[in-house]
Amino acid sequence: MLRLWRGDMPLGAAFWNWAVLGGLLVNISTTIGFLWLVMAGQTMAAFIVGYGMSLPYNLVATVGVWRAAGRPEADPRWADAARIVTAVGMTILSLT
Repeated sequence: MLRLWRGDMPLGAAFWNWAVLGGLLVNISTTIGFLWLVMAGQTMAAFIVGYGMSLPYNLVATVGVWRAAGRPEADPRWADAARIVTAVGMTILSLT
């Protein structure tokens, strides 16, 4: 996670492994936990699981992709697309 935060990895790994795959896994699992806890009447715990766990991950993944896209070896066309897709995707996942 620290390497991701600093952008110390190739853009492809940061984007596909951490933003896309990791983002889907984290956000799907926290959404399931949120719904399960709401149905169990545990509203506060649901918000902690649903947002308190996914928002930090989404922030770290977005910053990591953004920084990895700024590395000199990153293709500028791919870098801009990865930044936009990650920022929009993580915003949507954070709000839902």
